[in-house]
Amino acid sequence: LLSASPSLELVFSSTCSSSPPPPSQPHHTLPGENLLNPQNREMLTRILFGAALFVSAADAFLPMVSSPLSLRSSSLRSTTPSPLLSSPGITSRRATKLQAAAGVSIKMMAGANKKVLVLGGDGFCGWPTSLHLADKGHDVVIVDNLSRRNIDTEMGCDSLTPIQHPEQRLKAWEEVGGRAMRFVNIDVAKEYDLLLELIRQEKPDAIVHFAEQRAAPYSQKSSKTKRYTVDNNVGGTNNLLAAVVESDLDIHLVHLGTMGVYGYGTSGGEIPEGYLEVTLPDGNKREILHPAYPGSVYHTTKCLDALLFQFYNKNDQIRTTDLHQGIVWGTNTPQTIKDERLINRFDYDGDYGTVLNRFLMQSAMGVPLTVYGTGGQTRGFIHITDTCRCIEAAIMNPPKPGARVEIMNQIAETARVRDIAHMIQKQTGCEVNFLANPRNEDAENELEVSNAKFMNFLGDMISLESQEGLFEEVQTVTERYKSRCIPEKILPASFWNKKTAQACETNTLQVQKSDVKEGEKKLGGVFM
Repeated sequence: LLSASPSLELVFSSTCSSSPPPPSQPHHTLPGENLLNPQNREMLTRILFGAALFVSAADAFLPMVSSPLSLRSSSLRSTTPSPLLSSPGITSRRATKLQAAAGVSIKMMAGANKKVLVLGGDGFCGWPTSLHLADKGHDVVIVDNLSRRNIDTEMGCDSLTPIQHPEQRLKAWEEVGGRAMRFVNIDVAKEYDLLLELIRQEKPDAIVHFAEQRAAPYSQKSSKTKRYTVDNNVGGTNNLLAAVVESDLDIHLVHLGTMGVYGYGTSGGEIPEGYLEVTLPDGNKREILHPAYPGSVYHTTKCLDALLFQFYNKNDQIRTTDLHQGIVWGTNTPQTIKDERLINRFDYDGDYGTVLNRFLMQSAMGVPLTVYGTGGQTRGFIHITDTCRCIEAAIMNPPKPGARVEIMNQIAETARVRDIAHMIQKQTGCEVNFLANPRNEDAENELEVSNAKFMNFLGDMISLESQEGLFEEVQTVTERYKSRCIPEKILPASFWNKKTAQACETNTLQVQKSDVKEGEKKLGGVFM
């Protein structure tokens, strides 16, 4: 061992030598030297030798591990576009802007499995993520107040898929051989004392924060839903951060944010992962948090979350990873398909249904696809399976103590809404219905996004171009449960302002001839 590590041999020989100083050198008594009697000297020698072994092993191991997140190369490699989509709105953007990082894929950090609290673990992203983490051997506790189920009752529209109560879900998971999980009903935004008690009791390594009202349209529905979204989302995030501080535990927070905090098409180029390099008036350069440009009350709460993370990180050194996620599509994951009782929720309504899932459901139902405005909105997309993988990658790669908030763009690719609609139309023969836009947004936008960090972790993610089989899976699910669909719930029912509400009064599920001229801009469904 010593011959294999010269540096270790040097440390060992100098540490173990007990020879007194040469007679020619005066010996000065050091503070505490009288403590180093022969017995204590032997103990110290063993400790230093053990430390030297660790350093030597680390020297041999570190070259095999990539550099920290903040230092990773963001250089991208080109991928060959799939011939499935001929639309340049998807293929060229995929080929030039959202590619996997060059070099060898970065592996997840080695280490023991984690204890993880998943706040919002009953939801669309939270439930499959909880199953994924448990399937990978982590100890998972699901925390949820079932508010999303209550909103179903409020809106008179259930999940298209018949989701089971949390207790039945967990029972089914254990019956198929899954690692046992627990469910705790806590309102993170209102029951601070219970949250703090749970954190102190469980002492988690990481907390995944999904516990927020997640729909932009719902946040714009009324003054009641606007106030609820702010109170629930911002209040819950602040409660969580305050509880971690008060618990006096070193816990890594992983928060599911949104690409919408950046705005769409406002960066003047590729959107970086959280931080933007700027030149100050004095000529010095520094990185600042990317300017916020929210498009709804919901997106605004995510911007406020980001500021809270920055403060608690600076003030209390809370280790935080903020994931700016694109639009999630898909239904099943490798875990949810093990038993029908494990099925994930599927929202198809105008408030909670994500655009791609809505389109796939409508095509299965024989309902024309409801495209808002011109369909020129470019957005980021990610499959639900990759969402789960990204969350685990973030958990296993926490920021170092004292490091700034880690921000990652959690998307696989970008595409225009109308290009996706035309792709599904080509596969299924369905019609496309261009509706007045209930949102106050530009009809056309570009979106260039850096996603090198997760591409380094995961390699290729599920893409729209090459996974038509996954479209079939979603369509199979919707075909099976289409009797649960309430067609009138498909149309948008929440509007950004009075002008957009008025413009949408003529929206129907029947195909209308578009009077939008080529290249004409349309804002919020109103010609400008």
